[in-house]
Amino acid sequence: MDERGDGVPGVGITRGRFLATLALAGVAGGVSLGCEPGGRVRSLLPLRPRGGEWAFRSRPDLSPPAVTVVRRSERTAPGYVFVAPKNGPEETGPGQRGTLIVDDDGMPVWFRPLPGEVVDAMDFKVQRYKGHPVLTWWQGPHTTYGLGEYALFDGSYREVTRVRAGGGYLADLHEILITTKDTALITIYGPVPHDLTPVAGPANGKAAEGVLQEIDIASGEVLFEWHSLDHVGIEESYFPPPEDPAEPFDYFHVNSIEVDHDENLIISARKTSAAYKIDRESGEVMWRLGGKRGDFRMGEGTPTRFQHDARRRPDGTLTIFDNGEEGEHELSRAIVLRLDEAAMSADLVREYVHTGRPLSVTQGNAQTLPNGNAFVGWGSEPGFSEFHEDGELLFDANFPRGVESYRAFRFPWVGMPADAPSVAAEPGPNPGEISVHASWNGATEISSWGILAGPSPDRLKSLGRVSRSGFETPMAARTDEPYVGVEAIDRRGQVLGRSAAIRPGERSYPSPA
Repeated sequence: MDERGDGVPGVGITRGRFLATLALAGVAGGVSLGCEPGGRVRSLLPLRPRGGEWAFRSRPDLSPPAVTVVRRSERTAPGYVFVAPKNGPEETGPGQRGTLIVDDDGMPVWFRPLPGEVVDAMDFKVQRYKGHPVLTWWQGPHTTYGLGEYALFDGSYREVTRVRAGGGYLADLHEILITTKDTALITIYGPVPHDLTPVAGPANGKAAEGVLQEIDIASGEVLFEWHSLDHVGIEESYFPPPEDPAEPFDYFHVNSIEVDHDENLIISARKTSAAYKIDRESGEVMWRLGGKRGDFRMGEGTPTRFQHDARRRPDGTLTIFDNGEEGEHELSRAIVLRLDEAAMSADLVREYVHTGRPLSVTQGNAQTLPNGNAFVGWGSEPGFSEFHEDGELLFDANFPRGVESYRAFRFPWVGMPADAPSVAAEPGPNPGEISVHASWNGATEISSWGILAGPSPDRLKSLGRVSRSGFETPMAARTDEPYVGVEAIDRRGQVLGRSAAIRPGERSYPSPA
């Protein structure tokens, strides 16, 4: 989208709004716009979020919620943080909802807002498909489970494909796991008629069973399908059926799928407080960890309540995000368990606890990082943390009140957007002065920004450059030329991309996806 105007509200940028821009950039009274002696380009102070959300001059269509980092360490694992901000169930927070990558300063790196109030994104992470890293997430409408589909995007932020559930189902929000065979393991919630009298419900009731599907991503063919009601009875639930007989009894609530070392599956079910190992060929339950019919002798500190995200680690241990139960537990935790499947015993190896965070009643995850650290998304408690393997809190960040993310991850990522950089230029208070705001949504390799100016759009020359300062870099320059633009430069001095040429008082940015 190119936005150009001559003082029309909401279209162009007038001389009077230039001073407001300097204020937003942190340039207050006593700080001169002028360039440093002998220079033609200088940086302005970086923008800061206001009211819990970001506002960018070069990307007025983007306003993600701000992330506040309260603890940092040089011992965190490399990479960016991947979250999907959305509203909490009882409160609406600031900013748009969508998929968001942030750095260790809490600065946005890439943001893709989602349209409408009933559509959210969940389970946003990096996976590999056909040998290449891809961004994956679920999106759609939801209540406690989802009715949507999964998106796969490449490093240029172009859509690769969509994964949809087979058999007339809609895909659930809790999990998409891409396997080494380029198949997708997904969760589904399937309402079916069911006798609920074993749990004091109606005989003609309904149950929302947990369904797993393995789908060939390229063809959409369903390769494997598993139904919880075939193997796990409703009496294993710790929850009662709903009072409304028309509402399906969500007795199981599957929330994660993991491929075990032997290629069988491990799943987590919140409402039975148990993890299950499933034979990938027959679908039979090989063992139950926890719950009412658990097969393991549970050592001290190993039982979980209403947990999420059961994951097998390379060393054979298992991680679980243990939400805990309101009224019974004060804190949620991520735990590491050692399972002896010969003796059928489970022992606690370690736990990761944040004493400053209340109980995370819903959602949450625990990711084991390549350096051994643990990255924890706190689900309904808005924020995420990274712990050293020994339990020391290394990194801690928060969303504004009313914003949460189902899961949070850390991954290395290199992004090179397919579109051009965005730019906004504003005339200064004195002749020959301009301010320029430059951004490139998702570009990870920018080291500096250069300002270009010239007599026509095809005759721009460099005025100089400044270091990148966050998602959007504010700069000031002196020029009498009628056209300006920006170029993104990497650490080797190579130009990665150039914006369109605009006149002061205009801006250019891509049309919203």
